[in-house]
Amino acid sequence: MDVTVLSLVDGAPGCGPRTQVLACSDALKGLGASVALVDASDNAAIDAAIDATSSSGSRLIVAADTDAQVRAVVRRAVRLLAPPPSKRPDDLPDDRTIPDLPPIGILPLAERPAIMGGLGLPVTPAEVAAAVVTGRVARTDLLRHDGGGVTIHGVRIGGGDRIWRGKIALDDVILSDGSEPLVTCVVANAGYGEADGLPLCEPDAADGVIDVAIATPFVHRGFIKRRTRIEVRRARGRAVAITPVADVPHVDDGTVTDLTRKRTWWMERGAAGWYTTA
Repeated sequence: MDVTVLSLVDGAPGCGPRTQVLACSDALKGLGASVALVDASDNAAIDAAIDATSSSGSRLIVAADTDAQVRAVVRRAVRLLAPPPSKRPDDLPDDRTIPDLPPIGILPLAERPAIMGGLGLPVTPAEVAAAVVTGRVARTDLLRHDGGGVTIHGVRIGGGDRIWRGKIALDDVILSDGSEPLVTCVVANAGYGEADGLPLCEPDAADGVIDVAIATPFVHRGFIKRRTRIEVRRARGRAVAITPVADVPHVDDGTVTDLTRKRTWWMERGAAGWYTTA
């Protein structure tokens, strides 16, 4: 069995493999696997690793500290393997635009990517090695969006003390028409079920639907003073479109940017695969 351990690095490769990578490599070899350690500093190197493992049938482990690193590999896999609409295969399910992606293992480094907890994946080098060699795969949902990216864990829009406004439509349900103030909104797949200690939803990464929740302040005017409470609206569906009235910060799988225009996320049911011992 051939296994590639892919490490994402900034710029030129550093001084050598990380301790966790070496430990996982030793565990894989102890289980009879042949191991290749690969560094990738750009999309071309990630593509080469994905293409090599896909064509040879070898198994892939991504060594990562963050959700964004894992997402970078999955995003490239989608770009490489998703068929154009004109060549959509007949056996692709009606609610999918991509085929089943090849499974990957995730090896946490100094930090543990948050998605590992949401997906219930093994965390030690020995456990990751055993999961990959055993070949047990858990298939989970994946979100794509019209900006060309993917989301594994979830998205949070707004938050903190900054109030924002935007239109939010989940399938045929309008959660906000853009006129009312919003504290935050989450688009959840495996995580992002709460924000600032406020429970918003209970996402399940294998249920085939997106969980969307918004939190809006509601002012109760009493005889003596006004009190503000937070009202939460929840819905579940296949696709959500969010159009901010003005630029608003958003976090997508740990990556922070401003949402500046309408963005649509949709569900790819069961498209992602992960090596697991569960």
